[in-house]
Amino acid sequence: MSQFPHMLAPLDLGHVVLKNRVLMGSMHTNLEETGDWNRVAEFYATRARGGVGLMVTGGMAPNLEGGVFPGAAGLFTAQDIANHRMITERVHEAGGRIAMQILHAGRYAYSPDCVSASAVKSPISPFAPRELDEDGIEKQIADIVTAAVRAREAGYDGVEVMGSEGYFLNQFLVRHTNKREDRWGGPYENRMRLPVEVVRRVRAAVGPDFIVIYRISLIDLVPDGSSWEEVVQLARAIEAAGATMLNTGIGWHEARVPTIATSVPRAAFTWLTARLRPEVLIPVITSNRINTPAVAEDILARGDADMVSLARPFLADPDFVAKAAAGRADEIAPCIACNQACLDHTFSGKISTCLVNPRAAFETELTLAPTAQPKTIAVVGAGPAGVSAAITAAGRGHAVTLFDRATEVGGQLLMARKVPGKEEFYGLTDWFATMLARTGVTLRLGEEANVASLAAFDEVVIATGVTPRDPEIPGQERAASYIDILTGKVTAGPRVAVVGAGGIGFDVAEFLTVTASPTLDLADWKREWGVGDPAETPGGLARPAPEAPARSVTLLQRKPEKPGRKLGKTTGWIHRAALQAKGVKMLGGVNYERITADGLEISFGPERKDPTLIAADTVVLCAGQLSERSLADQLIATGLTPHIIGGADVAGELDAKRAIDQGTRLGASL
Repeated sequence: MSQFPHMLAPLDLGHVVLKNRVLMGSMHTNLEETGDWNRVAEFYATRARGGVGLMVTGGMAPNLEGGVFPGAAGLFTAQDIANHRMITERVHEAGGRIAMQILHAGRYAYSPDCVSASAVKSPISPFAPRELDEDGIEKQIADIVTAAVRAREAGYDGVEVMGSEGYFLNQFLVRHTNKREDRWGGPYENRMRLPVEVVRRVRAAVGPDFIVIYRISLIDLVPDGSSWEEVVQLARAIEAAGATMLNTGIGWHEARVPTIATSVPRAAFTWLTARLRPEVLIPVITSNRINTPAVAEDILARGDADMVSLARPFLADPDFVAKAAAGRADEIAPCIACNQACLDHTFSGKISTCLVNPRAAFETELTLAPTAQPKTIAVVGAGPAGVSAAITAAGRGHAVTLFDRATEVGGQLLMARKVPGKEEFYGLTDWFATMLARTGVTLRLGEEANVASLAAFDEVVIATGVTPRDPEIPGQERAASYIDILTGKVTAGPRVAVVGAGGIGFDVAEFLTVTASPTLDLADWKREWGVGDPAETPGGLARPAPEAPARSVTLLQRKPEKPGRKLGKTTGWIHRAALQAKGVKMLGGVNYERITADGLEISFGPERKDPTLIAADTVVLCAGQLSERSLADQLIATGLTPHIIGGADVAGELDAKRAIDQGTRLGASL
């Protein structure tokens, strides 16, 4: 019997039966905009081969004004339909089913031509939208319906109408953005008129034998959002209008509450889907931070939803469902919800991929063919770069030996996973260990590799990582390094000064101020961020009530800019807000004068003005890293040419994304 009987059970939609209860949620990868339709088709077909029940594409614009950015992909011409037919045919050949998401961005469109219910500017866009008149509203409805018809012509099994996350239809629903007084505004019956009319007319245009999913916002997490009564009213009206299923949307993009980042507890919002499910007769899909088969199974077994939506986990591992069904769940590459290579790339105009799986969206470029000439390969360093190189090379048939002086694989991830909110890194280091065993890599842990021990190998890979940079502060012998703090070698006192406000400095400040990680307790996390109940407050916001900080921390940097400015594009604000809630003081543009028994003496600017003592019991050094290349240099001196990857190649702040990408690509090329 399967470990996951509820997840793998079929779902009967009437005209079609889905083979399991797993939906690959919509993700915009920027692939469609490349114009390489073979590449787009292979991205989706790879996931169809992995056994997912139904996929939803990234958002396709119904018209130019509705695109998330100028030039956003959509089905505007006969050629567009032909291009998308390549996707659907490839998916169907692989035994999969796929729906196209129709996404009208409304005021979130990054364009001066954006439109909305009212001329209320979004805080995440420089453009104020134009308020639509009656003719303008009719045009938007007609264009969405046309997009659905074209999706059917292109061979899609259905469409998803995006009505959540603060996009166009959601903007009509709530008083936060809808200030109208005509038949499209005012009472809720008027405000919900647009999404209901869209679904009704889409269903009439595509016929009964076509999946129509409506993405409904269950909790907006913005002021003056929808009440729970309104959510239920809309859900019933959308069902009556002809929707096949309701998919869950959580939070607007401008919300002050994180909804999918790694610090959000797993399955944090399924309580809302569980509440909605008895209110309608059509299947209800739940979403957000569901990243293992066990989590999905528990949700479905409890009856919280009819189907689970996983998006980024299918970037991490396209074979998620197939591995679960085959009893190989421990081999599923875990989504750690870091956003570094997916959403950060999306919002930077890059191709979205995955930190854990660099092949995501690069399936036609980064291939892993069995080697015709097996070699003996030594990899020195069991951090992300070294492990990725070892797993990839061994998986292709090479005989790989992995050396590390530590007794556990993971490198600096072993420290990162101890930071509150980064518990998902435990799953990644566990997966590393599993895959090293599965691919037959010989482990020589607790052993310092040297020139002599590497001499007999055909290829040598140096992935020895980084060492802390010396900040050269007088009196720094009194300080602790970030390694001392995160490994528990040093316990910080009640007042701490952290030297360096990059990613590691922020992690150390989080580690020092948090007593118990709210990521591991949903009730604590909701209090921390002020997540309430939409049945009590429209939009579901409450007053944040974070736990008192465990220590008083001051975070400092030499650069004269806002600390944390260079953190992740879609997660940096979360880290800054979390530390501000803990009362962490952040100072930029400082000079470190000396460390004394009383704390850290600093001054400001090139003039070294305003000398100040930061009173501290402990000073922690997080002043950057240098590449550890000593072994590589010794090998080069003997005439060998090792491959150098990861931190040993370029020092960076725990840059696992670059390290895993380098390791995988090297392992694929050897």
